[in-house]
Amino acid sequence: MSLSIVYTRANLGVDAPLVTIEVHLSNGLPAFNLVGLPETTVKESRDRVRSAIINSDFEFPSKRITVNMAPADLPKGGSRFDLAIAIGIIAASEQLKRVNLNQYEFVGELALSGNLRPIQGALPMAFAASKSNRQLVLPKDNGDEASLVSAAQIIAANSLTEVYLHLCNKQKIPAHIVKKTNPLPSSYGDMSDIVEQQHAKRALEIAAAGAHNILFFGPAGTGKSMLANRLLSIMPELDEESALASASIRSISGDKICLSTWRNRAFRQPHHTSSAAALVGGGSYPKPGEISLAHKGVLFLDELPEFGRHILDVLREPMETGVINISRAAQKVVYPADFQLVCAMNPSPTGDIDDQRANPDQVLRYLNRISGPFLDRIDLQVNVPRIDLSKALKIKHQGELGVNHSQASVHHILQIQKSAAALDLEAQINLLPANTPHCRSAVQVGLLTEPCNEQAKLNAPALSSPASLKRMQSGQQIETSELVKCRVIAAQERQLKRQGKLNKSLSGKEIEQYCPLSETESLFLSKAMQSMNLSMRAYHRTMRVARTIADLECLERVNQRHLAEALSFRSFDRMLNELSE
Repeated sequence: MSLSIVYTRANLGVDAPLVTIEVHLSNGLPAFNLVGLPETTVKESRDRVRSAIINSDFEFPSKRITVNMAPADLPKGGSRFDLAIAIGIIAASEQLKRVNLNQYEFVGELALSGNLRPIQGALPMAFAASKSNRQLVLPKDNGDEASLVSAAQIIAANSLTEVYLHLCNKQKIPAHIVKKTNPLPSSYGDMSDIVEQQHAKRALEIAAAGAHNILFFGPAGTGKSMLANRLLSIMPELDEESALASASIRSISGDKICLSTWRNRAFRQPHHTSSAAALVGGGSYPKPGEISLAHKGVLFLDELPEFGRHILDVLREPMETGVINISRAAQKVVYPADFQLVCAMNPSPTGDIDDQRANPDQVLRYLNRISGPFLDRIDLQVNVPRIDLSKALKIKHQGELGVNHSQASVHHILQIQKSAAALDLEAQINLLPANTPHCRSAVQVGLLTEPCNEQAKLNAPALSSPASLKRMQSGQQIETSELVKCRVIAAQERQLKRQGKLNKSLSGKEIEQYCPLSETESLFLSKAMQSMNLSMRAYHRTMRVARTIADLECLERVNQRHLAEALSFRSFDRMLNELSE
């Protein structure tokens, strides 16, 4: 037989389209032609395949060899086609007889000796092969990665000779089964490491529960990066489908897939000198960027204003859609980019807005490096103020909250609530102690402008929950990540049961359906939005955050208290408005 047909896979984004290798041998002057839109790297396989066949003790035919790679309009790159071409030539030259090659797919790079070298993107190829119900033959070093797809039939070989013997039933290679390993825990610290900063920790819990984007801003050294690193510790583990999707992107990028950590969420922290292509992906044949590598995980942008404004703005579309479309002359690919954005920044180019080293104009120019549309897409904007160092060291040493401090904070909250009806807004703000800026934020958006009932008093917005208020009153130990994660998981389960998605992804119609407001609540929110000069997009994001707050409290309806707390997390918008006046 002078014609053989072999199946293999290309890489196109996270997909692995089928490629049919047709090998034809004809009489004439010896030649080796590759057709079907191959890249330079594929054309170079001619020399590798010839040497590998000869050094594996096979006969390389002295004929005119034509290798067609169909479909012809699909760009083909890389060295992954070497093994398929070699098997096609051996079969076409009748050195491989009576073998049904239709049940196999072959991928792998050949060394000149005939050994198989690992390739990139084995995981999506295994997933695609499992859907076609074919066995995937690939290099031994890719076996563990490909076997993560439980439905895939993986044959992992060391050399071209081993593949030949397997196909001839002379020396069968057993199906490769990945060795089960206990997953390693996340190494991003624990919430108990953070002392004080109750408002920021509350925001972090809300962000984890609803998959909301979050911005921490405050003076240098207040724990912004520390808070960002703790987010993974309170997020639920990935299910197998999401973990495979995340691992597939890393596989395409050439990252080694570790069997003990492949199900952990990704945490990507690009430097502020990164280009737009590094963040979203690019190249003549587009590769995934940081936002895709952070799929189902966290993308942390530290020193946010130091990123170029145009670089940040390229994130706007994927933040809304969860995918990134990259179009180039050669091809167009779509990568998933469902990441959770965490940002950190100083409020001033000098590090602290109160250090008197920068005037308001300089501060405003610094903050204006971040565009309004980009800020609109951040659900939670959290001020992280300086804390009393001596008190923090004492708390850290004792490993528990200071009872007097906790009780004093609760006392202040309740006292302000009692007197709220009789005081105007400015008076309420002045009543707040300097060490409770989270309470001050809640008052500034109008939370305490109406009398509160007894139940509302127990649900003060600066606290994680009614139970958190009780813990503060009793001076119990700082909460661990495991305790916070339990509440996050419970809140997410409520969201998935109610609407089939997390609150971050709620559409405008779904917000109206799942977050109905009374006339009083609608009027309250409308006035707050006008006074804060917020956009309709910010309105929808505020509603999503309020819905998450209600879910954390196991409540079906969103009330005014939830709205007020959600608005309290728009403090960066308020600061910009004040500086602009």
